[in-house]
Order: sequence, then structure tokens, then C-alpha cells
Amino acid sequence: MKKKDFVTLIMSKIGGILFALGMCMALLPEWGAMTQGIVMGVIGLVVLLAMALVRRKMDGKPAIVFNGKAVATTLLGVFGAIVFGVGMCMTMIWNLMVPGIVVGIVGIVLLLCLIPAIRGLK
Repeated sequence: MKKKDFVTLIMSKIGGILFALGMCMALLPEWGAMTQGIVMGVIGLVVLLAMALVRRKMDGKPAIVFNGKAVATTLLGVFGAIVFGVGMCMTMIWNLMVPGIVVGIVGIVLLLCLIPAIRGLK
């Protein structure tokens, strides 16, 4: 295993566990740890962001690339995730089963559009 792969593995596991535990703490009212969960989730996100920057540095690439394609794919991913999340909320929280499923499928299609947007079609 290469050094950059090992560093990415360790940092992604630590960041992912911190983020997941923070979200559980924040979203489960039985735990009564909303503020602590938000702090832990943010720490996990910071570790994951640092992992991405460290990985790019170890690959010899610039830390962040701002061009039209990068901004557009980021916006598409964020929008697709939000639409998918709204569909989940509609089905599980607001008891709007059929409209929630439709909105969720639209979110999945938007997220699937990321594959040809990033990799391209051959």
C-alpha cells in the first residue's frame, strides 16, 4: 500500500466516524447531546476536508481547482443531495409517500448525472 493511500484510509475513517457519531448525537433526542453532536460533526467534516487537501498535495496536484466544470459539478452534487434529502423527508416525516418517492427518484437521477459529468462519455 502506498503512503498516500494509507494516509487517506486513516484520515477518511477518523473523519467519517467523527461525522457519523456527531450526527447520531445531534439527531437522536434520546441522547440529549445536540450541541456536542454538532461540534463533533463539524470536526469530522474538517478532518475529511483536510484529508482531501492532503491527498491532493501527496498526488502533486494543486489543493483546490476553481474552474467552471468543478463549480458546476459541485453545485449539481449539492443540489442532487438536497433534492434526494427532501424526498426522504417527505416520505418519512411528512407522510407524503408518493410525492416523496418521486422527488427522491429525481434526486437520485441528478446524482447519477454526476457520473457522466465527471468521467465523461466514451
